[in-house]
Amino acid sequence: MTFDQIVPPMTPAQILRWYLDAGVDETIGDEALDRYALNPRVSPAIGARHSDDAPHRSAVPSPIAPQTTPFTARASSSAAAERATAAHLAEQCQTLDDLKQAMEAYDGCALKRTCQRTVFADGNPEAAVMLIGEAPGADEDRLGLPFVGASGKLLDRMLASIGLDRADTYITNVVPWRPPGNRKPEPTEVELCLPFITRHIELVGPTILVFLGGAPATALLNRHDAISRLRGRWFDYASAGLPHPVPAMPTFHPAYLLRTPHSKREAWSDFLSIRKRLGSHEEKTWPKPVR
Repeated sequence: MTFDQIVPPMTPAQILRWYLDAGVDETIGDEALDRYALNPRVSPAIGARHSDDAPHRSAVPSPIAPQTTPFTARASSSAAAERATAAHLAEQCQTLDDLKQAMEAYDGCALKRTCQRTVFADGNPEAAVMLIGEAPGADEDRLGLPFVGASGKLLDRMLASIGLDRADTYITNVVPWRPPGNRKPEPTEVELCLPFITRHIELVGPTILVFLGGAPATALLNRHDAISRLRGRWFDYASAGLPHPVPAMPTFHPAYLLRTPHSKREAWSDFLSIRKRLGSHEEKTWPKPVR
């Protein structure tokens, strides 16, 4: 039986449909990349085994000492330069408008080339509570606002459960550009965005920070514990541009709660703690916990 009998030939349209069903949603490049040509550290013995006139011997080639290739060095140097550029741009910003313009002008993060727009923030920048998620999804990328999809609707209900809404809070993400296919941002991508979110927090100067999910807690608190261990605990967030540390509460991301409804009990407890920390200066009637 031939391969064509097992897998019938497909038309170009069928091939494209197969790629879409498999989750491919972007074209990375028009030409193939020979990665072997990029790395000169190829043992001569490997090529010799495939040569007809090479002597047959079983000797193991001596190991090649680890070294940084020119290609790796250039990539590392470029990443460091991009981080320095992001930090410099963020430091120069004196207003939120300055910061938004700087982020929209910054081209150092590859995510910006695959998304539709920069998702900056939503809500009231004068609010006491600042909520920070991980990165935009498809709905957020389309509308240019954070937390507007299904998880955003749940977040609105969570805020309402302690008498708050988007006019009483300020919402943003660590990474302002949607990763392709809604994948998690790579650590290098988060690192490039850190100067911007750090300056964002400094310019807002919130009374309380809420980290929605483990990603912002890891990035901004430099703690690598699971969110199940971090949630419900108060930490101090500090940076050079803040006059004093800001109390920060990690809690579950709304998207996680949609997948794991039984964790809403813990999230409700976290939000009650946030409400208590804010104080009782806002006399509002609290609805029942989100079900």
